[in-house]
Amino acid sequence: MKQPIHVLLIEDDPMVQEVNQLFIDKVAGFKVIGAAANGMEGRRKVKELRPDLVLLDIFMPEEDGLKTISKLRKDQFDIDIIAVTAANDTDTVKKLLRHGVVDYIVKPFTFERLKLALEQYKGMHVQLKQHERFSQNELDEVRQQKEHSKTNELPKGLQPLTLKQITTYLEKIDRPQSAEEIGTEVGLARVTVRRYLNYLESAGQVEMELTYGTIGRPIQLYRLHRKSEGRV
Repeated sequence: MKQPIHVLLIEDDPMVQEVNQLFIDKVAGFKVIGAAANGMEGRRKVKELRPDLVLLDIFMPEEDGLKTISKLRKDQFDIDIIAVTAANDTDTVKKLLRHGVVDYIVKPFTFERLKLALEQYKGMHVQLKQHERFSQNELDEVRQQKEHSKTNELPKGLQPLTLKQITTYLEKIDRPQSAEEIGTEVGLARVTVRRYLNYLESAGQVEMELTYGTIGRPIQLYRLHRKSEGRV
């Protein structure tokens, strides 16, 4: 049996810690080996447990995530980091990207979004473990793996960036919306949005319900599937 990818959670909210662990336990190939409630404790556990991957919150007491990642990089720990945080301001995003986070997940998020991040990370992790040296083509494959894997899964004519734009918006809404409403918010034509919603519905990621307007015409409303709404 292959060694699982060891994950450390650095998150101050015990309930979020628990939900994150439940989510990660559902994804094959990963094992949570520890958790910490702030950055200082997190750095101690990184040194003690030597995880492969850290899920890092930003807003924490004693030592926030930005200070933590800066110190971890300064100490040259051989770890990868996924930011999982409510912090979505441009300055924080820039700083975390410059510190080399492999993904950035904004709270609240769904299980599907975290699963996608973990699956993509696993693919990269496996490839890096399999090579001592890389050709240019192999490096390109590692760097572009997210785009390749996502594109290969989509029906002809659907684009991964557009799909991501729509699913990101759906993660934020708290009530079902029509294709026209969604299109207005994300800047896409209703017909285009409907095609992506039909795909997401067939994939079990969104659900559609009918409502009736003032003249009795049915209106299709969409939201993330309730089974997908394990938001953190």
